[in-house]
Amino acid sequence: MKLKATLLMFVAICHLAVGQEQEKEPLQSGKFEPTWESLRQYEVPEWFRDAKFGIWAHWGPQCQPEAGDWYARHMYSEGHGQYNHHTEHYGHPSVFGFKDVIHEWKAEKWDPEKLVALYKKAGAKYFFAMGNHHDNMDLWDSHYQKWNSVNLGPKKDILAGWAKAAKENGLPFGVSIHSAHAWRWYETSQLADKTGDYAGVPYDGTLTKADGKGTWWEGLDPQDLYAQNHPLSENSEDLGAIHGQWGWENGAVPPSKEYSTNFYNRTVDMINKYEPDLVYFDDTALPLWPVSHVGLEIAAHYYNKNMLRHDGDLEAVLFGKILTEGQKDALVWDVERGAPNEIQDQPWQSCTCLGGWHYDRSVYDRDGYKSAKTVMQMLVDIVSKNGNLLLNVPIRGDGSIDEKELAVVEDIAKWMEINSECIYETRPWHVYGEGPKVDNAAPIQAQGFNEGKGAPYTSKDIRFTKNGDVLYAVVMEWPENNEEVVVKSLAPGSPYYSENLNEVEMLGDKLVSYKFDEEGLVVKLPAKKDMDAPLVLKIY
Repeated sequence: MKLKATLLMFVAICHLAVGQEQEKEPLQSGKFEPTWESLRQYEVPEWFRDAKFGIWAHWGPQCQPEAGDWYARHMYSEGHGQYNHHTEHYGHPSVFGFKDVIHEWKAEKWDPEKLVALYKKAGAKYFFAMGNHHDNMDLWDSHYQKWNSVNLGPKKDILAGWAKAAKENGLPFGVSIHSAHAWRWYETSQLADKTGDYAGVPYDGTLTKADGKGTWWEGLDPQDLYAQNHPLSENSEDLGAIHGQWGWENGAVPPSKEYSTNFYNRTVDMINKYEPDLVYFDDTALPLWPVSHVGLEIAAHYYNKNMLRHDGDLEAVLFGKILTEGQKDALVWDVERGAPNEIQDQPWQSCTCLGGWHYDRSVYDRDGYKSAKTVMQMLVDIVSKNGNLLLNVPIRGDGSIDEKELAVVEDIAKWMEINSECIYETRPWHVYGEGPKVDNAAPIQAQGFNEGKGAPYTSKDIRFTKNGDVLYAVVMEWPENNEEVVVKSLAPGSPYYSENLNEVEMLGDKLVSYKFDEEGLVVKLPAKKDMDAPLVLKIY
């Protein structure tokens, strides 16, 4: 196995060495150089620290089948649920591949202005659109990728539509870029069934431009989409192996110079065209790092470009995952579906979703969406630790959201209308919280994934934020049997006690009573439960 991996690595390096040279988009000069040391000059802008809450349209052609995330990878895995869905609805992936799913995607009900206005009403202070996913299709008028949403599928400039809607609603505009991983991610499309009528017949990931004569995609090269003109990585037939190779380690075949340059050009082209205020990379540190330096070049270009737009001030936000402490000075750390267990010195972001990342009809059918209460509990916990929450509201292939999602978003709006002052423009207190969930916090796994771990929240779980001299103690759940709520961190014996804090209000309702005694702040809440938890105590 080691010999095989060595041979594959040698072949890939040779391919990299002889790959066709491409001209590169000019790199914007300025304060930042494409090195980690230079990027560590970065300082997170105050607008982002104040914003706290964004909403994301993680939407592209993989939403068309309504069968969930990573569809374009798993549809090429014999026996997988998404493979079964594909064969039932579209036919066999040796004949009808993901390129053909793209052809089916029309986005006929997409109304970006209506959706972004809804998200702003729900309290979002910035909006994110997906620029491309691991499926490698650019959702803009891409100069360097012919497989894009203007040429194919909807035949619309998706990013332009989202950017216009964000601007009209006064929201900073973000773009997420995931395509650096298409090289490894699409390797399943090189495989073939092992049983049945198509046993041994390769899936369509090995097709080339020459194979397109007489088809709807004549003139296009499937390799520009699938990027599979390379050997398979080690253990490629093991669907889970990719997770241990996300940083291009453990036998992953490294991408060619041509592939890396194309990624650079596409991303810089997007930045130059749409001038996003935020850019999210779904990568360990930066795209293609450490096998290529193009991610460092893109980061420096983005920061320098943004400074030109803002008269020398840097207002951009750039995200990466699984960062070292030094890298957290250069980028904003993104945690997927989870949160760290302590206050972070640097601002950070958690990204999560009401359901699945790409639209999944089965989540709708089983009423599997997060409730507004769950989302708000997550938001409060994240903000108490110096973080922001980016929430994906899954969009159907036709460009609409379903009525169950709409109800959740409207409930979020109701909570924010009453309680948002404990969120926006706040900063962490001495401690982020108290109670059982603090004492038994679940650790982060890889890039996150500790969301929802452990016992449910109770009225003993408190989270803290502050704005100036005002402290907010957020009670994460209604107490059972109308019991009193005790905030122990405000007891006289606590190191955080302050005699200057003596007035208490409840946002959205009136307290029955409150007192400060040896236990701490003791609060009697109103008996009626018209409001959804979390419940906010304003202390000053």
